[in-house]
Amino acid sequence: MRALHKIAFVLVIIGALNWGLVALGTYMGANWNVVNLVLGQWPQVEGLVYLLVGLSALVLLFTHGRDCRNCKPGM
Repeated sequence: MRALHKIAFVLVIIGALNWGLVALGTYMGANWNVVNLVLGQWPQVEGLVYLLVGLSALVLLFTHGRDCRNCKPGM
């Protein structure tokens, strides 16, 4: 379960940074969607990345309190 938690955490960070860049790009008049820029030629793979990021968020939502040292009571 530890490996799944780490993978989910990395994917959620990638997704969050990408959304932050999308927002900044919107204000700057540019397309800073890194996932689209890297995988735009392969829409199915791009969609898979977004799906994995979303599933990772769900994994963290339901398992974070159990797996995280800082969130466990008494630690």
